[in-house]
Amino acid sequence: MGTPGIDFPGLGVGLVILRDRKILLYRRMRAPEAGHWSIVGGKVDHMEPSEQAARREAEEETGLSIGRVNLLGATELISDADAQHWISLLYVASECDGEPQLTEPDKLSDFGWFSRADLPQPLSAFAAAAIEKLKSGELL
Repeated sequence: MGTPGIDFPGLGVGLVILRDRKILLYRRMRAPEAGHWSIVGGKVDHMEPSEQAARREAEEETGLSIGRVNLLGATELISDADAQHWISLLYVASECDGEPQLTEPDKLSDFGWFSRADLPQPLSAFAAAAIEKLKSGELL
């Protein structure tokens, strides 16, 4: 059948989690873009609504309970360096309960809340696209 993102374009989701006008970012340990700071997210499972996938992935990766999410838009990553191709639907959540944790240390290494003026580098393509979409709505 093949592997999403490698053998054919993968469908993913990303969730921007906001608190006090700061964005929660995690450092990725796996391709694509290992070592980059990114929003949380992952692939959409077969027959899973994308909004539900965004909430599920965020809760699995952060330990937070995610409230309402809103669609920001879509973005695409074609990474020659990682030989991966992903199309991702981006969502935003400003309602969450709990404190973020490192619940998947095999996938993510560090995390923190960052203001738009103090973003860590390098940013993943998905995080950069989401932040650009947030700027237009002045949510961040």
